[in-house]
Parts: sequence; structure tokens; C-alpha cells
Amino acid sequence: MRTAVYFCSCGTNISEKIDPERIARELGGEPTVAYVRNVEYLCSEEGKEFLEADLRENRPDRAIVAACSPRDYESAFMQCLGRAGMNPYFLQMVNIREQVAWVTPDPCQAAEKACRMIRAAVARVQLHAPLERTELDVCTDVVVIGAGPAGLKAALALAEGGRKVTVVEKTPVLGGMPMRYGDLFPNLECSPCLLEPVLAEVMHGPHAERIELLTLSEVVEVTGYYGNFTVKVQQTPRYVDVDRCIGCGYCIPPCPATTPNEFNYGLDERKAISYPFSGVLPNAPFLDLQACLRGRGEDCRLCQAACPVEGAVCFNDREKTLERQAGALVVAIGAGLYDCGALPSLGHGRIPGVYTSLEFERILADNGPTHGQVSISGGTPQSVAIMHCAGSLDPHHRPYCSGICCQYAFKFNHLLESKRPGARVLHLYKELVMPGKEAYALYQRARDNPHATFVRYGDIGDVEVSADNGQILIRYPSDSGRAAAAVDMLVLCPPVVPNEGASRLAALLDAPCDEFGFFEELNGRLAFAESKMKGIYLAGACQSPTDVQRAAGQGMAAAAGILAGLVPGRKLQVEPITAWTDEEKCSGCRLCAAVCPYKAIGFEPQRRASKVNPLLCHGCGTCVATCPAGAMQGNHFSNAQIFAEIEAILQ
Repeated sequence: MRTAVYFCSCGTNISEKIDPERIARELGGEPTVAYVRNVEYLCSEEGKEFLEADLRENRPDRAIVAACSPRDYESAFMQCLGRAGMNPYFLQMVNIREQVAWVTPDPCQAAEKACRMIRAAVARVQLHAPLERTELDVCTDVVVIGAGPAGLKAALALAEGGRKVTVVEKTPVLGGMPMRYGDLFPNLECSPCLLEPVLAEVMHGPHAERIELLTLSEVVEVTGYYGNFTVKVQQTPRYVDVDRCIGCGYCIPPCPATTPNEFNYGLDERKAISYPFSGVLPNAPFLDLQACLRGRGEDCRLCQAACPVEGAVCFNDREKTLERQAGALVVAIGAGLYDCGALPSLGHGRIPGVYTSLEFERILADNGPTHGQVSISGGTPQSVAIMHCAGSLDPHHRPYCSGICCQYAFKFNHLLESKRPGARVLHLYKELVMPGKEAYALYQRARDNPHATFVRYGDIGDVEVSADNGQILIRYPSDSGRAAAAVDMLVLCPPVVPNEGASRLAALLDAPCDEFGFFEELNGRLAFAESKMKGIYLAGACQSPTDVQRAAGQGMAAAAGILAGLVPGRKLQVEPITAWTDEEKCSGCRLCAAVCPYKAIGFEPQRRASKVNPLLCHGCGTCVATCPAGAMQGNHFSNAQIFAEIEAILQ
């Protein structure tokens, strides 16, 4: 088998330490080496043209390129082989720049080391198989799970790119958590006003016809793989026809049934048929059958009788199971807050006037339970304590910093001053975080407030909260020992934690979660909008605590990845460097599936042997190394190829 060796001098990067002539002399005697060519800059356009022409003229069986890292130019050299009429996988690169010339000072030793490495490559490349990329038809539709800022921005970008998008939202409203806020940090913009243009575009814009909005819906089953997913969605009946409803709200006052309003965190009540809060979209109420008298067997029709539009309130609405085809999915389910019940010493749920930050957001919001009025049972609070890091930076609760709590705490400071001028504000904090170019201004405004006090504490376990004559008494450590402050209201800022449905959805998608329960990204720096399951993209706080700006940006990043990978009319190329199963050797122990980081290995009920999905496999070799029977094999990295390389380098 004739093997051609191309030695790149790389200017003086390589040739200064490794003599090309010595390489040619020593390798010239190898029986499988047809010839050795020395090229000054093989990676240049002239160098690649030379390589292609030389391969076409001399027609070697295999090719070795001794140059720099394969990460830099292996793909380019493989393309040269393909254009010259050779199978691209008949190439083997040897890194003699980073691994030899740059780290071996002695020229004689460097030359000997380079010769050994090239001989090893020659031995290995004899066993290379003529692999071929395959092509697969794909579906370019997308399912977006979650209708917050991240999901909506992803859906809108995808629809603008000509894709059909199905948005699956668990609640009856669009917009996610920011729709419940009055103002957003750092510039105190009206949150519903900020989202309204996006919602208008999604619902009624020029690309809305390509966006299907499914509220009160959850994904219950996902099968398939990148380019060809089948997604089953279960939709709970709304009992209100969104297309017929005119949003007048006449159905709500006659309703005799009430229930705690979960959208206001139980701070008030709502009717069984109601809007979660004013200003929601879609502009139609929903009927909660568990709260409705009809759910208890009574034939109450007062809401239907009050409705001026026939058929808008429809009691015959039924649960639906819908099926959608998709090439990719975007997970944008948001996050939640740490349960303050795990911090009993702070008094949440036990002492009146102790609220979480989300509860306080609703109190501050104009469409909240108090219509934006900051009030307590005894009147208006004259003093408020804001406890930062309530469970954060704590090995017993959450060891990480959520990165947004300080900023909304400073926002609370500003809003309290505007709504209750002169009210004292006590900030209890572990650390203060002000990232970015705008956050510091909000902090400085809080610092400059003459009614604000900042006190640092160490351990949340050292803070005690109790009721004291209608006030809240907070005892905390200080430089002089213990200190105490009596306030009218306490706002806790707990850490951001994964959405309660994250683990269930992760199991459905076969997409792993990290140690904290958030969806794990493919790479935390360069591929944070992709999960480790190919075709499953991540956007917003499902992946990490984040603010609206970053969530929207991740939604756009996820959309960009999908638009680039799934193009109408273009088939998906499947890389052949994957694992495969020797069915004769496989015992069905399933260890390979357990260790595969990309969930690429499955088992069919009628087959004992495992089956590798080449579209999901990244060729990492974890399953090959794990298989006790040697049934798992790796294309382009077979045991025979690796052993041949090792044996040659040791000779």
C-alpha cells in the first residue's frame, strides 16, 4: 500500500528544529512509504493547491500530513483529498509542531521523535477504512417549550427564518415570569411594556401564521433524534374559546367560586373563571375546573349565561393530545426560587410581613394583589429589610450566586423610596454583585439613599427572625457581637433554582442536568445554547440563573443554531466517525448506554444487542472503552488502528 508523506516546514516553526532532509532519508526506506514531500507552508492556498495536484498526479493509497495540530487544518486537508479523488478518511495527520518542535529543544531528539510519530501514523493509516458521510432528510419545524422572553424570541426568530414553530406553554398566559413584574432592573423599564412588542409580533405580526401557540400545554413524550423528532403535547381544556372570546370579562363577576390565586402566590383570591392578572395575553380568561362548582358535580352556568358571545364559554372542551414533528426543540422553561421553608429561622410562611422576592414583585406591580400599593395589615410599612443571599453561597442550601438578586434588591430600594418616601431600608447581605455596564448605577442610587443601611452578615444560620409586638425582629451577627433591627416588612432574596418540571422534562428529552439540577449545556463557554443531546437547545434560566437580557439573547442563539443546521431542501450530513455494535459479541448488558454522554445508544425490544444512533454519536469512544465483551467498536479509531500506532512508535 503506497503512502505519501507531506512534511510542512511551517516556515521556521518546524524546520528550525526538525531537519526535513533527515525525515525524508529515514522514512524513504520504509516499504509502505512511496515518497516524502517537503512543503514550506502546506496550509497556505498555494500549499493546498500543491497537495491536491500532487495527490491527483501520483495517486497514493494513503496520505500522511506532518504539520501542526489536526484541530487547525485536518478538515481542510481532508477536503484536498476529496477534491483529488481520494477518500478523505485515508488521511492521517501528525502534530510535529506543538508536540515536537515547540517542546523538544534538542534538534537530534526532535528529529528522532518526529520520525517515530510519522512511522506510527504510517502503520495506522494502512488500516483506515474508506468511510463515507451519509445524508438524511430532515424536518425543519421546531417545538419551543416555554413562552417566556427566551422562548418567544427564539420562536419569533425561527418564524422570521421561514420555520414553522409550535410554542408549548404550561400556564394560560404568554410572557413568562417578567409579565408578573412591574419594572425590570437595571433601567426600571416597565416589564409588560417591554414584552408587549414581542408578544404582538408573535401573535399578530407578519410571521405569526408560522407560530402555533399552545397554552395550558405540556410535552409528555419525545421520540426520535435531531432532524426527526416526534413530540406529543397534552393540552388541558381552557373552557374558553380564545378565537371567539372578546376579552370583556363579563363572565367573571357572576362566578360564585373562589380559590387562592397562584399567579399572585396566594396573596389574594381569584374566581374559578378569571384572568390570572390584568393585561395578560392571550386576552381571554380560563376556567379552573378544580375550583369551579362544575368540578364538584354542580351544574353552574352563570359565567356562560353572562357571556355576550355565544360559544365563547364552552363546557364541552376536552383534554387533547397533539402530535407535532420537529427537527429540533428549544427548552425555555425558566426557573424558580429556592423554597424558603428550608430556612425556617427566617419566618417565611410563619410570620406576617415576611415575603419572598417574587411575592414582593407582585405587591409592587400595578396589576398585583395590592395594585402596586406597599401595605401591611397594620397600615403602611415605615421600615423594610431586604435579605440578600437567603440561602445562596451556602453549602447547606445553594453554593452558587444567582447573579441577579442584588440587582432586583437595589430595584426594590428605589421603588420603595418612590412609593413610600422616607421609609427606612436595611440591606443584609453576604456579597454584592453588580455585573455589566449598567448595574452599578442602580447600586449607587441605593447607596446614596440616606434612608438605606447596608450590613454584611456571614452565615444565614446566625440570622434569626421573630415576631415582636406587630413588628419583625431580626437578630444578626455584627462586629460587636449580636445586633437587632425591628422592621415592618422583610423581603427575602433566595437563590434561583431549576424549574420544578425540569427533571421530568430532562428525562423525556434524555438531556442531562448538571449537579444543581439545571439543564447541562454542551459547553459552558462556547456552546451554552446547546444541550448534550443533539437537537435539544437551551435558552434562558433553564440552563442557569439569568436575567431577561441574557435569556432573550440565548433564545436568539438557539434559533441561530437551528437555522444554520436545519435548512429547507438541504439534507443533514452524518459524520461516519461513530461507534457501532458487533451484534455477535454483544450480551445486552447495557453498560454502553449507561456511560454514553450523548444518549446515542438504545435497545430495541426485539433485539438483544445495543444500537448506536450515528446522528447522535460523537465518536468519543467512551462506550468502546467500557464494553466488557469488546462488542462496541469505533469507526476510524478501532483497536487495530490504535495498537498499530502504539507498536510502531515503540519500535
